[in-house]
Amino acid sequence: MAADEISPDNAAQQAFWTEGPGLNWVALREELDTLHADISEQVLAAAAAQPGETVFDIGCGAGATTLALAAAVAPGGRVVGLDVSSSLLEVARARAAALPGPQPEFIHADAQVWRSERPADLCMSRMGVMFFADPGAAFANILQLLRPGGRLAFICWRGIEENPWFDLPLRAAVAQLGPPAPGDPDAPGPMAFRDPERVRGILARAGFAELAIEPVEAELRLPQGITAADLASRIGPAVRHIRDMGATEAQAEAIRADIRSAFARFETPQGAIVPARMNLVTARRP
Repeated sequence: MAADEISPDNAAQQAFWTEGPGLNWVALREELDTLHADISEQVLAAAAAQPGETVFDIGCGAGATTLALAAAVAPGGRVVGLDVSSSLLEVARARAAALPGPQPEFIHADAQVWRSERPADLCMSRMGVMFFADPGAAFANILQLLRPGGRLAFICWRGIEENPWFDLPLRAAVAQLGPPAPGDPDAPGPMAFRDPERVRGILARAGFAELAIEPVEAELRLPQGITAADLASRIGPAVRHIRDMGATEAQAEAIRADIRSAFARFETPQGAIVPARMNLVTARRP
């Protein structure tokens, strides 16, 4: 399937990550790379890319993990970063071009439907596989992207109650605006893969074998110059709830003040350090 073809099912995700809220991820890419550095290291270690391998980085975003994979497979390897966001891919390509050494490819494509003539030894993702409209179809397709014996490794969030990065801002927003409308907890979103048994079932039905799902601890570290409250007030569930509920500026400012208070406990002289709990998933194509 050609690049730039996106499943109609995932058109809303393409719009979200390319325009509007997704542009905050473009603007904050350096802060978010720092925030997610520990998570990146853990999934890269589990993936264990080797020199000469072909790797697809699914939901590569602004390219931080793609660049790390390109270094790991050199010499002789190939890395392709896939994402539905043309805005984030523009940043990823510019970052890669500014660096010496092996250059990854970046393709505007939807891993739920994209096909490659050359199979991969490894498909990896840092928090990029929870947004498929049809995860069963997506992972069946990802299986076909791998050679027989090829590996899958990804990391995703556990439940919101285990992750103060999401829980505290949403609590602040709900306290001011009331709860969100009931919805499907398994709908595409950051916590869609919080349940290991659901993930195991999706992967098993897709045809994966040697499944392992490990709960892991991580640290979200913010760089000097930006607080956890600052960042959580620009991306994440509180921002969405403010938008969905049509909050006034006074309400939004009250929420931001509550977020600052809630995150104060995580501030250190070296910047904020927020604990996180993730699912680290590995599998193999038979």
